[in-house]
Amino acid sequence: MHDIQAALRPCVEDVRAIQATLEPGRGTCAERQVEFEGLQEQFQASADPTHQHVGHVMASFAPGLWAGGEKAELPQDHLDLERWFKPPKGHERRIHGHRHAGVRIVQEGPTLLLALDAHLTHPAPFTGADLWPYRHRPAPACQRQALHRRKMMRRARSKKKRPVLLAELEKRYLKSS
Repeated sequence: MHDIQAALRPCVEDVRAIQATLEPGRGTCAERQVEFEGLQEQFQASADPTHQHVGHVMASFAPGLWAGGEKAELPQDHLDLERWFKPPKGHERRIHGHRHAGVRIVQEGPTLLLALDAHLTHPAPFTGADLWPYRHRPAPACQRQALHRRKMMRRARSKKKRPVLLAELEKRYLKSS
């Protein structure tokens, strides 16, 4: 295990060097592009096949990376990219590998949407101190009702639990009238 980690350590440093050229806070677009192209040439000239492959991949990505220059307000990560093209429903599909998002959006939608778009109004990554005031905040009533309906429907579909559920509902109906 340690041998594998030791072998991968230089690769991690290479990836970090490439990532540093892509971060907008590290200089102007032109400066970062020159640095990126220098790394690309260095990787392509290397005798290591892995470095050569990385250099070729960098060459194929280069035209799109620097399009728009400093003025381009492009997405910074995959989640931001997905939000740019589609609402969170598409995000749900890709994360779970299903063609439809399923019931999760209905059940957790009121809080899920806020969580997915929280970065839009928050200037930096969230810390524990930022989230601490919300630790005992209950879910919205519509979300709790949706979860309750799901539990009831699951019990209704179950052959074993259906008779018990019907007896409870009948008892509740008789008690209320």
